Amino acid sequence: MLYYAAPMEGLTDRVWRQAHQKFFGGPDRYYAPFLSPPENRIPVKKKMADLLPEANPGAPLIPQLLGKDGSCAAWMVRLLREMGYEEINLNFGCPAGTVTAKGKGAGMLRDPQALDEFLYAVFAEAGGPISVKTRLGVSDPAEFEAILEVYRKYPLCELILHPRVMKQLYRGQANRAAFARALPSCPMPVCYNGDLTTLAQLRELEAEHPHLHAVMLGRGLIADPALLRKARGGAPASREELAGFMEQLYHGYTQQFGSAQCAISRMKAVWYYVIRLFEGSEELEKQLKKLRQPWEYEVTADRIFAQLPLLEEPLPRL
Repeated sequence: MLYYAAPMEGLTDRVWRQAHQKFFGGPDRYYAPFLSPPENRIPVKKKMADLLPEANPGAPLIPQLLGKDGSCAAWMVRLLREMGYEEINLNFGCPAGTVTAKGKGAGMLRDPQALDEFLYAVFAEAGGPISVKTRLGVSDPAEFEAILEVYRKYPLCELILHPRVMKQLYRGQANRAAFARALPSCPMPVCYNGDLTTLAQLRELEAEHPHLHAVMLGRGLIADPALLRKARGGAPASREELAGFMEQLYHGYTQQFGSAQCAISRMKAVWYYVIRLFEGSEELEKQLKKLRQPWEYEVTADRIFAQLPLLEEPLPRL
């Protein structure tokens, strides 16, 4: 079974991927946060910089596209292949209101015919290999039957299925029963994505579906950067590794954004997950949320690593 690191906007950019690869490794692939093909077909240099092959050493990176114009997406696929990427992933799974209101992401699942036309244009103008990340539907898991009929028309190299509907966002539990029902009808390799935050949950899924092609981890891997290393029989994250990892992120974002103060906001987003690896972190977590200055951040981060007991698995959020 293959292990993938999920694309998470604002979290798994090249700075995070480089640091994660250096300190923990584990994924067979990293997936880049989605890129929207510009309507004027002029690449945005800042967006493309995140995908430069020299900025993404180690495990293979798969670019992800989010759009609703199949011809424009096909143009972007061809551009990415010129950069050296073979497989491109299409995002029909993002449930964010700002995305779905434009008919993109999971909003594409409202109209299977439009979805079909989009895929037809991509394959006709750019060809494969193309993979898809999807949800079960918009409001009812039963919608997936018609959606899968569309996917079955095309030679998808992989289907990444997050078993929630669009309207759930990330609330409630992933519908593992619906996933199990859909799996036998999928002729292409299938990857499971959703609610895998501990090694025990990962092992449970592997036992349920021993022939599953791959699993993709998002929030669970942010919270426990060593999760996939542990899945391969390796050790949990050590205090020294985590400290080095977070320090590299901080310096990397400081360089990327041009100031340590700007880097703090991104670090808070990472700490929101990683802080659960430390027992008794409530008070220092409150300080993290409030601080603004680089010296405040550095002192608080040092206190976390110096004072708090490190756990092998992150505590759940209540």
